[in-house]
Amino acid sequence: MGYGPKYMQRTLALGSLEKIGQKITLSGWVNSRRDHGGVIFIDLRDHTGLVQLAIHPENKEAFSAADKCRDEFVIKVEGTVVERLKDLANKNIPTGTIEITTDHIIILNTAKPLPFQVAHGHGEETLSNEELRLKFRFLDLRREKMQMMLQKRHHMIQTIHHYMTEHGFIEITTPILTSSSPEGARDFLVPSRLHPGKFYALPQAPQQFKQLLMVGGVPKYYQIAPCFRDEDPRADRSPGEFYQLDLEIAFADKDETVFQEMEPMFVELTEKFAGKKCMQKPFPRLPYLEAMELYGSDKPDLRFGMKMVNLTEDLKDTGFSVFGNAIKGGGVVKAICCQDGAKLSRSQIDELTEMVKKEGAGGLAYIVWDDKQSDNVEARPGVPNKDGMPGHAATKTKNLRSPILKFLSDDEIKSIITKTHAAPGDIIFFGADQKQIVNKVLGKLRDKLGDTFGLKDPGLIAWAWITDFPMFEWSDTEKRWDFMHNPFSMPQGGLEALNTQKPDEVRAYQYDIIANGLELSSGAIRNYKPEIMYKAFEICGYTKETVDEKFGGMIRAFEYGAPPHGGFAPGIDRMLMLFENEPNIREVIAFPKNGSAEDVMMGAPGTVEEKQLKELHIKLDLPKKK
Repeated sequence: MGYGPKYMQRTLALGSLEKIGQKITLSGWVNSRRDHGGVIFIDLRDHTGLVQLAIHPENKEAFSAADKCRDEFVIKVEGTVVERLKDLANKNIPTGTIEITTDHIIILNTAKPLPFQVAHGHGEETLSNEELRLKFRFLDLRREKMQMMLQKRHHMIQTIHHYMTEHGFIEITTPILTSSSPEGARDFLVPSRLHPGKFYALPQAPQQFKQLLMVGGVPKYYQIAPCFRDEDPRADRSPGEFYQLDLEIAFADKDETVFQEMEPMFVELTEKFAGKKCMQKPFPRLPYLEAMELYGSDKPDLRFGMKMVNLTEDLKDTGFSVFGNAIKGGGVVKAICCQDGAKLSRSQIDELTEMVKKEGAGGLAYIVWDDKQSDNVEARPGVPNKDGMPGHAATKTKNLRSPILKFLSDDEIKSIITKTHAAPGDIIFFGADQKQIVNKVLGKLRDKLGDTFGLKDPGLIAWAWITDFPMFEWSDTEKRWDFMHNPFSMPQGGLEALNTQKPDEVRAYQYDIIANGLELSSGAIRNYKPEIMYKAFEICGYTKETVDEKFGGMIRAFEYGAPPHGGFAPGIDRMLMLFENEPNIREVIAFPKNGSAEDVMMGAPGTVEEKQLKELHIKLDLPKKK
């Protein structure tokens, strides 16, 4: 059956540029309507952009319909594409050189007054609060930024699919309803109606299944996998659910096997998809302990330097009690030098001091090296010596100022200046406490200074692999050893390492892929031998019976010829955040939860009927309202 004589294929707004002089049909939303005293102009919007409609009064039917149109009405129009006069062209939109002389308008649907403005051409400053945007997300998605974000997400995922297929990976979906397992976060549990008292768990990751696929003979597996974790929301983490590029490679027995297989994909996404520059190729390999020592973070932003310098040995005999007491108590003194930091105001330094106090520091010691003479009362009198370093008595410099200078010897100051590579115009910040606290505090301070001084180039992506993670970490809350990351990682040294080394000495074949201060994924070369798995879980307090109960399927599989294998799973949402310089993860997801892990648009989580609870053999034991 053919279409009727009046059928005309829909033309998109941007496509109308190619049809000057032709009669076309357009459909979309009323972005704006303007009555210019005799001629009504409507900016029609679809997913490709805007195009202007001109409705003249002599066309009474179309003019009457246009007069009724309001913002976000859905309309269908027929008209002829004509060129605008040059002095009437709109240079702000791609279709600004044309307009549609409109013959017919059909109002397909009306719209209520809007809770907030969504029309293209309005700046982000017109946006309402996020909670209202999420409640009316179907409207929020019409905004130009969100339309572009959805398209970019699609193109990024298509690029990933193409790369994985070209490199021999097989896309395989894994179960959503599975068993509960200890993977570092709380499970979402699903009660079973057919098996009263038993529960499925939504997968925190397809970890066991992808390892079983390796045992099953699959050479390379991947999927864009949905994952579910009942954890608190953060700016870079979607509460409840997220998607990741989950992958695994058979016969990968070294980190480098995975790195060399997947690094080109990140380069392609950076350079071709995002149009940005990789800071370094190949990506640096940075051991975990080194990252913590130099940057105070296992996901440092490497677009700028400002490494931490250990001054503990240089200041071991210092007369400054804050430093001395920290060292005597088994702690460290470390410093970072911020270039051009002397321009920080006193109020800015006070703000930084309050910030580090919240991170556990007692205060924030600093030395400013002014690039011009200062009469500040905290400065030490004198002039620089011939080496440009502060000397004693007549050779002391007025250019250094700090409340702590009077407590430091000249040799100590010279050592600090030398080791931090400070120069006139810089500021040196210090941390003195137990190493873990100092690393954390100075790491946060470094990151903040990177923002303050504009050191984070948005056109640059500094990829790196963080390697050699500790296998175990001590849990103060549970008073036992726990897995630092993935419990299925192979310890370096195998069973012998587990039997002969202290738990905090054992390193794992475990790695992270990071970029610009974001962790995109953890990964590992997997533990594929039952005896090593039993021993690793034993160190964390799990009995052989518990391991068999929780991971019996995997244990059995490993007894039938499991190959070495490894992989990782970079987050889709975080990758898009990275490429778009978007700090809020909710801006890259179509239907995100709010900061309280609620879907305010759909009303989830919500209550269910008593009948449903009875079918599942569940009785509620809710806390009493205060």
